[in-house]
Amino acid sequence: MRPEATWLFVPGNVPGRFAKAAAAGADAVVIDLEDAVRPEDKDTARAETLRRLSEGGQAWVRVNASGTPWFDADVDAVAGASGLLGVLVPKAEDPATLAALAARLGPDAVVVALIETAAGLHRVHDVATAPGVTRLAFGALDLAADLGADDTAEAMLFARSTIVLASRVAGLPAPIDSVTTVIDDADAVTAAARYARSLGFRGKLCIHPAQIEPAARGLAPGADEIAWARAVLRAAEGSAGAVTGPDGRMIDKPVLDRAHAILRP
Repeated sequence: MRPEATWLFVPGNVPGRFAKAAAAGADAVVIDLEDAVRPEDKDTARAETLRRLSEGGQAWVRVNASGTPWFDADVDAVAGASGLLGVLVPKAEDPATLAALAARLGPDAVVVALIETAAGLHRVHDVATAPGVTRLAFGALDLAADLGADDTAEAMLFARSTIVLASRVAGLPAPIDSVTTVIDDADAVTAAARYARSLGFRGKLCIHPAQIEPAARGLAPGADEIAWARAVLRAAEGSAGAVTGPDGRMIDKPVLDRAHAILRP
């Protein structure tokens, strides 16, 4: 099965939205204890999240970053909760911290490490191979702020490509791209997701249910890609030698691999 593509955040201190988020159609729902929750609401968010996970609800949880006053309490609250699917770790930088977190979560720990600082990007290959880490995600807004750079495609290209490379080298699924801040522009969300996909991402973080469908559309193979892949496989079927594909180029193993990947359910 393909890894989860669309990841929808819901604030942990607004329990009335939990069920709506679960029904919105995202591949993964993430209850957020970090950016979406003000410091004075952290305890409430943690308690509501634990209630949800202990009373039949299932979700991922983004805890607060290591080194903050709330990290340990967040981890203690969700560790062992029956409905916990996994933990998103913001500002992931230190493999030892991630290993310690995985140990606290237990033998079935599932951790998505968010790369959103200069230190995290610098150590991304070590982060990708830390115990418990099953996937990487990108936080462009935080990284841009940390670097003093703009959050543009050009400025963030190196970071995105580095995260894709680290994921592949570590044998992880393709990473999850950063949020798009516009909510009421479906075309912009689709374009951002399609751009991320062109670089090797296969997931996207979403901040509103309205972003789910356009994000999924951008992450999915386009009609032209599907038609090309089918034509390649038809041309290569039964052939033992070199074959020319629908675009006039030779079909070799990398081309066949790409065609199979596009059509894989």
